[in-house]
Amino acid sequence: MLLPWPSYHSPPHLGISTPLSKSHDSWTTSTLPPGNRRRHLLSLVRLSGPADAHGGRRMEDDEEGMPQSLFVERYQDGTAKRYILDHDSQTVTFCDEYTSLTTRDQEQENFLQFSLVPSALKDFILPTGYPGSVSDDYLDYMLWQFPTNITGWICHALVTSSLLKAVGLGSFSGAPIAASAAAIRWVSKDGLGAIGRLFIGGRLGNIFDDDPKRWRMYADFIGSAGSIFELSTQLCPAYFLPLAASGNLAKAVARGLKDPSFRVIQNHFAISANLGEVAAKEEVWEVAAQLIGLAIGILILEMPGIQTSFFMLILTWLSIRLLHLCLRFQSLSVLKFQTINLKRARMLVRSHVLNHIVPGYVACNKEENFLSWERFLQPKIIFGVSMQRMIGKDCSSHMVRALLKLYSKEHYVLYMQQQEAGEHTFLITFKVGATRLLVLRSLWQVYWLHKHQDKTSNHIFSLLEESLLELEDGFTDFLGQLKEDGWNENQITLKVPEELLFDESECLKLSSS
Repeated sequence: MLLPWPSYHSPPHLGISTPLSKSHDSWTTSTLPPGNRRRHLLSLVRLSGPADAHGGRRMEDDEEGMPQSLFVERYQDGTAKRYILDHDSQTVTFCDEYTSLTTRDQEQENFLQFSLVPSALKDFILPTGYPGSVSDDYLDYMLWQFPTNITGWICHALVTSSLLKAVGLGSFSGAPIAASAAAIRWVSKDGLGAIGRLFIGGRLGNIFDDDPKRWRMYADFIGSAGSIFELSTQLCPAYFLPLAASGNLAKAVARGLKDPSFRVIQNHFAISANLGEVAAKEEVWEVAAQLIGLAIGILILEMPGIQTSFFMLILTWLSIRLLHLCLRFQSLSVLKFQTINLKRARMLVRSHVLNHIVPGYVACNKEENFLSWERFLQPKIIFGVSMQRMIGKDCSSHMVRALLKLYSKEHYVLYMQQQEAGEHTFLITFKVGATRLLVLRSLWQVYWLHKHQDKTSNHIFSLLEESLLELEDGFTDFLGQLKEDGWNENQITLKVPEELLFDESECLKLSSS
């Protein structure tokens, strides 16, 4: 019979006072401790092997009928949840502990010839050693980026005009306001914008390396929304501060997305460790586009229709802004990244599983829809899932042990759950020590299972076992084709989700003494 963990004279660091309830072949739990649970670490124990150095014995060596600790969920706030197996009742129970994480846990991280262009001009606008010093899509990107920046600065000139008129400087009505009041309003609108940049840098700093093309495009979408707020100030001068502040906030968020994303793009260009020069030459393109854009913007503002009609101003801005967004999209589309992020990894393994071929990085980047969100892609994959959610509350303890044994040689545990529409959701949790390559390995297994999901009517564990057998040779062939097609195995940007990990450790027998 299973006695709850607290009844075994828990050490002082265990914050347990309520014994666990039991039910046959099911999960049972004690009252959870107060406080919010945050990201946590799941410690998984081995099911077989010799005795450990501390005198405890692993599962296969435990005496029959004695309760055993299966694994521990460790939360980063210091709490933990220990899962316990009672051999007599085949019940899996868990109890709450209060421990601190170990230091180890906390430390878990085209070439174009310019025959008519003077050499002096080439050296002025292009990095030294071009084209060999940068990637082959550098010039394509810059040629599209140049008119993109021109249209952006034209829009900036139009919007600035509207802002100045809204505060009374040269407005259509000709009624100016005091210079000091205008200055106060102008400076006040910048306050909220700083908060936006602070948020982006502090909270979203880890999203840019994986998918810079998407976030660079989203930055322009958000910046466009900010411009709409600023243009509206001319219609409602009385609401200048909230409208201008909202516009500045949106533009600050856009800048927070734009700058880090473009740094990643610049790093992609700098294949000769010449990032500083690439950035400096990009500034040349940017300033040249700025001067041309501002000049064209001034010419447009001098047109009689723009000076007398706010509607014409809006229509002109909207037309140029749409052109700007189209040019931005095209400039990002010519980029050919050799890094393997989650979207490209999905495309690669899907092609290999279905067609036994791996597309090259040029074809893959061309096919990639960099505006899509991973959460809407199929098959649906959820990383960092607890064992209780993975197996379910009504599953037998035999399923838990069978799943742990099935993945004993892998650095992750994968399970699949059928949804109402007949599709499956794939749940994956990695073990401590898992690498980015192993994330790619788990994706290959997911797509193999997705292809053969109609077989689950027989037995899900049989299908999982078959997929692991296919994984051995299939993934090796997949890696070989990756290298042949120009992909760099060392440039995998897939991140191991560390919110929840399985930490392999010794499984000690629970002693009643």
